[in-house]
Amino acid sequence: MSERTIVITGGSDGIGAEAARQVRRSQASARIVLVGRSPEKTTAVAREIGADHCVADYTRLDDVRRVAAEIRSTVDRIDVLANNAGGVFGERAVTEDGNEKTFQVNLLAPFLLTHLLLDPLRAGEGGVINTSSASARIVGKVDIEDLNHEKRYAPMRAYGDAKLANILFALGLDRHHRVQGIRAAAFDPGNVRTSFGAENNDFLTRLLYRTPLSKLALIAPEKGGANLAFFLNGRPGVDWQAGRFYAQTKPASRRQTNKQAFDEGLIEEFWRRVHGLLGIAEG
Repeated sequence: MSERTIVITGGSDGIGAEAARQVRRSQASARIVLVGRSPEKTTAVAREIGADHCVADYTRLDDVRRVAAEIRSTVDRIDVLANNAGGVFGERAVTEDGNEKTFQVNLLAPFLLTHLLLDPLRAGEGGVINTSSASARIVGKVDIEDLNHEKRYAPMRAYGDAKLANILFALGLDRHHRVQGIRAAAFDPGNVRTSFGAENNDFLTRLLYRTPLSKLALIAPEKGGANLAFFLNGRPGVDWQAGRFYAQTKPASRRQTNKQAFDEGLIEEFWRRVHGLLGIAEG
């Protein structure tokens, strides 16, 4: 396999870091670029696997713009971009950019990053894989008139909505940019035992992620990382298909997919609204 360039966000911990390790073992010559929030953790993982790295706080869109510029200045092609960063938070908070925090971190920031990296993606294999969640099906319901949850807010509902939005984002990206060589999909990595939800103190999150139950109910980070690595090691259009949603590494059934993911009108309106929120031209 020839040398490839792979960008992994959320690469300082959890399945992002595990996937990066597994990709390095599979592709010794690949150029890996990690993007993480923690300078210490991101640097440590990058040093461990011999990767480049950038630090960004997704609650600040200027950080996303800076990191995109850094990546564009150091690579001339991207073969796969993994939009993997995200999280669930507690009480509703608004970022300095004026957006609800969950929506910005999980959707707006990766959407903007992808937009800013379209040129190197077109120059490479053009794969974009968005990390979604089973929450997209269980609690997700995108309200096109309330994307920032000004009318209704609950931590897990906001997270589920954002992860459903990641699927709509991938489907819209595939629809609008496939002719230019972009291949986008979304996947649910499974319920992974990580530091997910560290800022959310609701009872269910504490029960699942911070008690011994996590070892029974959740899969190991290595398995979740392997599910992400499947898309990073594979080639879009060959090993995985664009315009699809996957349950771990298999195409999801209709039962496993939120019905809004089949709403063509919603996908188009969502695409338009997010471009407007970010102040970028529609592609």
